[in-house]
Amino acid sequence: MTTFTAHDVPSQAGRTVVVTGASSGIGRAAAEVFAARGARVVLAVRNPAKGQQVAARLPGRTEVHRLELGDLSSVRSFADGLEGPVDVLVNNAGIMMPPLGRTTDGFESQFGANHLGHFALTNLLLPRITGRVVTVSSGGHRRGTIAFDDLDWTRRDYQPLAAYGQSKLANLLFTLELQRRLEEVGSPVSATAAHPGLAMTNLGHSSEGTSRRADLMLSVARRLARTEEAGALPTLYAATADIPGGSFAGPGGLLQRGPVRLVGRSRAARDADVARRLWSVSEELTGVRFPLGAARRP
Repeated sequence: MTTFTAHDVPSQAGRTVVVTGASSGIGRAAAEVFAARGARVVLAVRNPAKGQQVAARLPGRTEVHRLELGDLSSVRSFADGLEGPVDVLVNNAGIMMPPLGRTTDGFESQFGANHLGHFALTNLLLPRITGRVVTVSSGGHRRGTIAFDDLDWTRRDYQPLAAYGQSKLANLLFTLELQRRLEEVGSPVSATAAHPGLAMTNLGHSSEGTSRRADLMLSVARRLARTEEAGALPTLYAATADIPGGSFAGPGGLLQRGPVRLVGRSRAARDADVARRLWSVSEELTGVRFPLGAARRP
């Protein structure tokens, strides 16, 4: 099996790539590779000043736009303010196992930012996307369930790890249903997903104040973690490799530290009926729907 590296990413000259959460971690590492390959890279970040610091170190044409995924009005503003077609959208930003919190719109913070924010962003941009939508999930999706009767943890005792798993499972179900819808309308766009394995990112910083179990898991993960650059490889693979729509890329091997390849997912992440239901619920919660303009392009 050929090992995929950043050098295998083809030229991105003339293409526009939007990366959410591009001011740090694997988002920054991926943005750096796209920029080095000639893309116009749009850094969609919560903190524009930090984004500008990253953009200043990138080659080529870069733009920094504010995006707060936990605020649907910010998502709409970002989509309205972005000019031109988008070849690749990388839904990378996320939070991991924070204390119970709510987004601006009242959703549990992990489900709201990790899933609903990217759901709304993708559908708002979809009429302008020409190539691929890549959504970053996690091996943690295997610990998740979609609790339709309590998505926001208002009835149950909040469990940060379980809530994270729900949001990451939602990412994969979103990809599954998005690909089905794109194929149904004859769109040339494809949807793929990736997970970084254990990568050294700043996601764990948002976990302060969580349970002892979550803190212990993060401590172990940090010791085993790969570099941000290695963690970005599955995202780059999912964005540029010749792979089928709906594919899930990640590191193989022991402890998810091996070469990038297409990887499996849980049975729950392959449930087409749940994926359709989640899509419908997400449309209701965000007020954003699959656009008819995503259908066909010459």
